[in-house]
Amino acid sequence: MESKEIIVGLDIGSTKIACIVGRKNEYGKVEILGLGKADSLGVNRGVVENIQNTVDSIKKAVEEASASSGVEIKVVNVGIAGQHIRSLQHRGNIMRNSLEEEIADTDTQNLIENMYKLALPPGEEIIHVIPQEYIIDGQQGIRQPIGMSGNCLEANFHIITGKVAAAKNIEKCVTKAGLDIMDLILEPLASAESVLSAEEKEAGVVLVDIGGGTTDMAIFQDDIIRHTAVIPLGGNVITDDIKEGCSIIRTQAEALKKAFGSALAGENRDEEIVSIPGLKGRDPKEISLRNLAHIIQARMEEIIEHVYYEIKTSGFENRLIAGIVLTGGGSQLKHAAQLTSFITGMDTRIGYPNEHLAKSPSGEVGSPMHATGIGLVIKGLQKAEYQHKHQKKGAAEKSRERVSFLDKILNKGIEFFEKDSNS
Repeated sequence: MESKEIIVGLDIGSTKIACIVGRKNEYGKVEILGLGKADSLGVNRGVVENIQNTVDSIKKAVEEASASSGVEIKVVNVGIAGQHIRSLQHRGNIMRNSLEEEIADTDTQNLIENMYKLALPPGEEIIHVIPQEYIIDGQQGIRQPIGMSGNCLEANFHIITGKVAAAKNIEKCVTKAGLDIMDLILEPLASAESVLSAEEKEAGVVLVDIGGGTTDMAIFQDDIIRHTAVIPLGGNVITDDIKEGCSIIRTQAEALKKAFGSALAGENRDEEIVSIPGLKGRDPKEISLRNLAHIIQARMEEIIEHVYYEIKTSGFENRLIAGIVLTGGGSQLKHAAQLTSFITGMDTRIGYPNEHLAKSPSGEVGSPMHATGIGLVIKGLQKAEYQHKHQKKGAAEKSRERVSFLDKILNKGIEFFEKDSNS
């Protein structure tokens, strides 16, 4: 195995830290080589609150992934989320010197780099600049401008920003764990790569990743990202509600949610009861599954209402033919898709991270809770492929320039000898 073929995704979540190792096989599909995970003890709602605890959890997850894949892990693609994430639309342009020269990759890169110079509020930085469509000399709706001619090259951009301090703390944790960062990637963009099909992105779709601390959203239409948002509510809030509502400890609440939780109270009968062991010799506590579902449904409805509000404010509500795709650990709640469909009136399915994988992953790797981690691997592979292609292209251009230079020298030499022989 060549190390350059292998990419590692590090998903630093509020509930778990997952490290996934993958590479592309000979058929261009992504093969998952190993998985490691650890409880996330220093992260809350996507933001690092305890550096040392986070570093320890990262080390544990990376060691486990390294052991299961047989790969020494040094460089990782890291996911970023949290309430501090913002998105905005912006248009930029550059004027080109020559109408004769075709628009090249360097022109689009210069346009993107200019966007990183935008003035932002203090303490914020740009995480991603994503081109939506290009405009050449007033001609709109161009997806791929390379090879075309024009003086004025413009583009509409979707720009994602975040707090500098939050990004720096993530980088600090990863560095202290003895790793280098290849790229910092917004988590809903990574999740979208692993669970959405090209047809869904074209038709119009909403990705909703219900994590432990946050619910991340990305809206695609016409294969263009149109809107992103991070809602500061997730599965951990549901667990806290169960803890308070049922008067039990948090570990019991989490276990109860996973084993018997439902997002629709009407699906449970009154006589369905579960018994929870009492603390220190106290009597067991009996909990009605219908009451449990009422607690869960109330909070899930709040999360979905936030999602629906973001869909409506995006302006694409009536153009999302493929509806909603739920992923993340929170999507595994029974009847989550039915409740989402009922509140929004949109078709809803659960997204499993197998869209670009070599084979449907078995067991834990194929769970929606690992959609972000697998997406980070896919994003890393795409970037590595892009860089490799452009390195080859650059080398070929240099080679052509060298040949052209040698031809000129040779021609000059021939001209000299021809003149000499004539005289």
